[in-house]
Amino acid sequence: MSDEPHADPRRRYSSPVVDGPGKSASRAMLRAVGFEDDDFCKPQVGIASTASQVTPCNSHIDELAEQARAGADEAGGKGVVFNTITISDGIANGTEGMKYSLVSREVIADSIETVAGCEGFDGLVAIGGCDKNMPGCLIGLARLDRPSVFVYGGTILPGANHTDIVSVFEAMGAHSRGDIDLIALKQIEETAIPGPGACGGMYTANTMASAIEALGMSLPNSSAQNAVSDTKRDDSRAAGAAVLALLARDLKPSDIMTSDAFENAITVVIALGGSTNAVLHLLAMASAIGVELSVDDFTRIGRRVPVLADLRPSGHYMMSELVAIGGIQPLMKTLLEAGLLHGDCLTVTGKTLAENLAEVAPYPDDQRIIAALDAPIKAQSHLRILHGNLAPEGAVAKITGKEGTRFTGRARVFGSEEEAQARINDGSVVAGEVVVIRYEGPRGGPGMREMLTPTSAIMGRGLGDRVALITDGRFSGGSHGFVVGHVSPEAFNGGPIALVEDGDEITIDAEADTINVALSHDEFELRRAAWRQPEPRYRRGVLAKYARTVSSASLGAVTDLPE
Repeated sequence: MSDEPHADPRRRYSSPVVDGPGKSASRAMLRAVGFEDDDFCKPQVGIASTASQVTPCNSHIDELAEQARAGADEAGGKGVVFNTITISDGIANGTEGMKYSLVSREVIADSIETVAGCEGFDGLVAIGGCDKNMPGCLIGLARLDRPSVFVYGGTILPGANHTDIVSVFEAMGAHSRGDIDLIALKQIEETAIPGPGACGGMYTANTMASAIEALGMSLPNSSAQNAVSDTKRDDSRAAGAAVLALLARDLKPSDIMTSDAFENAITVVIALGGSTNAVLHLLAMASAIGVELSVDDFTRIGRRVPVLADLRPSGHYMMSELVAIGGIQPLMKTLLEAGLLHGDCLTVTGKTLAENLAEVAPYPDDQRIIAALDAPIKAQSHLRILHGNLAPEGAVAKITGKEGTRFTGRARVFGSEEEAQARINDGSVVAGEVVVIRYEGPRGGPGMREMLTPTSAIMGRGLGDRVALITDGRFSGGSHGFVVGHVSPEAFNGGPIALVEDGDEITIDAEADTINVALSHDEFELRRAAWRQPEPRYRRGVLAKYARTVSSASLGAVTDLPE
C-alpha cells in the first residue's frame, strides 16, 4: 500500500487519486477490478475502446483494446480499459437516426475527456474504427493533452466481386431505375460486407486513419492494416507500450499536433483522394489542440499537392489492396522527398516523421494504385473550397475531374434529405438540374447528415455527371459525383442557401473555386426580408443541446468554442 504521495513524474494524474492513507477508499475500489499493491505505483494508462456490435467497423476492437492493455502492462504501466460509444453511418444513412452521427463525435470526445479526467489516467490509448469515433478520439486526447497514442481498428476486406458498402447503396439506386432485380440486389447485400473492419475504400474512416498517422498520432503503418490480422494486433500492443515511452519524455499531443503536422495531414489526405469529411474533422481537431486552421488552408495546400491514389470511391482499388503494397508509408516518403511534407514534426514514436520514413522501401514497380508525382491522377487537390454568393463562409466540393470541373443548372430545392430522395427515386430529378438539400446543417438538421443515400441514388440512376447536388449537410467518404457540401452559413442561420428557389440558375466552378446563384443583390434582399427561421426540430435531448452549442461547419462544427 502507498503511504506517501508518489514522486514519479510519470504519475502526475494518478498519484493524487491513489497515493497515501487518505486514498485508501480509492485503492479499495481499484482492488475490486484487479489492482494489486504494485499497480498503485505504476503509471496508469487508460485504454479508450470503441468496441461495439453496432457496426462491423468496431466489432473486433475489444480484442485490440486487450492487446493495448497488455502492451502497457508489459512496459511497466497499468492499463485500464474503458468504453465509449460508436454509431454506424452505414446503417443510419437516409434516416432520422443519421442526425446523431456527427453529434456522436462530440459525445465520444466528451466521454474520453470525462473518464480520463475523473480517473486520473496518466496516459491514454484510444482505438477507433469508424468515421466519427476516430476524430472524436483525437479531440478527446487533444483536450486532455496527456501522452497518448491512437490506434486505427483497420480496414475491412473486399466483398464478393470486389464490392463494399457503397456497392450496396449504388445497387439500391440501380434497382430503383430497374437495372437489377431484387435477387441481384440481395446477393450484393449478402456478400459486400464479409466481416470486421472499416469501409474498404478511401472513404472517411480510411481517410481519417491516414490523416492521423500523417499527423504523427499513430504508430507507423497503423492506418494501413487489415482489421483482422496479426499486424493490427501487434500495432495495438505496441501502442500500449509506446505510451510509457511518451510518459518518460513527457511528450504530449500538443508537442505533436502542431500547425506543420496538420499541413502534413492535409497533404496526405489530398494525395490519397480522401473524403470531404477530413475538412470538418481536421478543423475540429485543430481547434481542440489550439492550432489555427481554416478552410482556406486546404486551398493553399491543395494548389501544390496532386492526387496520386486510384482508390474508391472515384478510383478502382480498395484500402486492403494498398495495404498489400506497403500502405501509406512509401507515399509519405515520396511526398517528403519532394518537399511536400514537414519532416521535422515529432510523432508518437518519439522520432520525427523523417526519421520514421528513413528506411521505408518504395512501392513495387508493377503496382498501379499510387501514381508517380510526375504523372498524377489530378495535378491539384480534389478537395475544393468554394466561395461565392451561395457560400460566403465557404463550401467543400470533392471534384476528381471525372465529373467535369464546371456545372450550371436549374435549382430543384428540397427542405430535407427525405424529400430529395423521394424525387430522385421516382425520376422527378432530371439531367441538368442542381439538387439543393437544405436545413440539414449542424443546427438545422440538427447534426449535418451525410447525403450518401441521395448521391448513391443519383449515381445508380446514371446521372452522376449530369446532376449536381449542393447541401448545407455533408457527404460520406463514399459519395462521388458533382457534389458540394458544408455550404456556410447554413440555411437555418439564414445563409443564402435558404433563399434559393426552384428554377434559379446555379453555377459551380471548381477551377475558379466559386459557387454562385444568378440573383441580383436586390432580389436577395427581397427574399431575405420574407424569410423566417424555422422552429427547431428538437426541443430536448442531445440533438437539442447540440443545436444550441454547435458552430458553423466552416469552423469544424465544434461545440466548445471559447467565449
